[in-house]
Amino acid sequence: MAVDHRICKDTFYIPEFIQNNTYQVESRDIQTKLKEIAKTLEKQADRFKQDKQRLLKRKAEILADIRKFRQEINDHLDKLEKSSIDEIESKVKCLEDKIEDGLKQLQANKSRIRSANDKLASTNTSHSEDFVYVKMGEDAANVANNYMENAKIKSTVEDIEFQPDRTILTQLEQKKTIGILSEKPTKTADNLFQIKENQSYNVKVKSDKDSCDIMSSCCMKDGTIILADCDNKKLKRLNSYNYTVTDYCDLPGEPWQVCMINNTQVAVSVSFKQEVHFISLERNMKTTKKINTDFACFGLAYANNNLYISDRFTSVYMYTLSGRKLNQFGKDQSGHKLLSYIYSLAVSKDATRIYVADYNNELIVLDNNGQVITSFDDKQLKGANCCYLTEAGSVLVSGHGSNNVLQFTCDGELIGEVIKADNGKEKIRLVCCNQQMTKMCKSRYPDDNIEVFDI
Repeated sequence: MAVDHRICKDTFYIPEFIQNNTYQVESRDIQTKLKEIAKTLEKQADRFKQDKQRLLKRKAEILADIRKFRQEINDHLDKLEKSSIDEIESKVKCLEDKIEDGLKQLQANKSRIRSANDKLASTNTSHSEDFVYVKMGEDAANVANNYMENAKIKSTVEDIEFQPDRTILTQLEQKKTIGILSEKPTKTADNLFQIKENQSYNVKVKSDKDSCDIMSSCCMKDGTIILADCDNKKLKRLNSYNYTVTDYCDLPGEPWQVCMINNTQVAVSVSFKQEVHFISLERNMKTTKKINTDFACFGLAYANNNLYISDRFTSVYMYTLSGRKLNQFGKDQSGHKLLSYIYSLAVSKDATRIYVADYNNELIVLDNNGQVITSFDDKQLKGANCCYLTEAGSVLVSGHGSNNVLQFTCDGELIGEVIKADNGKEKIRLVCCNQQMTKMCKSRYPDDNIEVFDI
């Protein structure tokens, strides 16, 4: 049929085509191509699996956030209920005191009347004595009458009532959910962040004596940002709505790097005090405990239930949260120093990667044995002074000398330049991202403002 009835112009007889053309099918090339495509498809299948795992993990986190927010609502309602009960108790106590005061005055008048009446009943024929008791009786009667007249005008009998604030119920009835669920593009560690419009926010407080020097920051799960203001010796808490300072905590020395321990606690290195302080974020910020070291504490990170603390020039130390030293990194297997001027640390969640912003050697990535995996020492980055591990798994590093921000993969490979250098402005001090990966913050020195970018 194909040979004798060629209705379609492009139909040909394969043996005849091969005989008349030099074209030959290379099965080996096709096999190689098929293997490459199969490998690509397998990688895509792995991505889908990872996406599913990430989605299920995110679902669990959001459900936990919903329950937490519900508990916050319950806690606030409990506070409102207690305030209402306290108000009723206070009002009733005031009215009870007025009634008790009235009863005391009434009892005193009854006693005076009874005493005057008894004395009049017991008088003898002495006119002088009779005259005195009559006068005393008249006085007692007048005082009692005045009391009763005042009691009628200022009645102590008052009623109380409670009117519920129905607007609370009305607002709840108008809500279908207790939050807004939205979809957003997934940012992966290999995607270069694209920054959009930015806005500046002032983070200075009245008690600050110097210009703000924001050395480091950490972003909490709820969007709250904790800033370490070195010159003013404070940790400052910013809300995630208008980035205003809602609370701060004074420290005994200059805070260098702050890191999150859990949702209600951060740790901060107090550099020249040779201390790491643990700060509670519940209600008012305050120090709950501290651990002491035998070196000035600068870089600080938390991972896998351990603290990673650096000195200024030579080493990174691993400590337990109770303050016991576990390990020290800083030399290669030959005993040569790996680090020279440490500004900042970051550690992967599984503690397999230690990222060091070294002012002289730029970015150094160590494994959990303290050996160098890779390093980035290029003119594109000068004077590394901050490294920040994002929730997506990439690392942001700012350069004091180059005055820019670069993005690296978790293995220390350069992805690209996120914030380009602007030599006309103050030097970049820090860069960080919120856990939702929607905002990027940057500080300069000296500057009382932070810049917040959409990403």
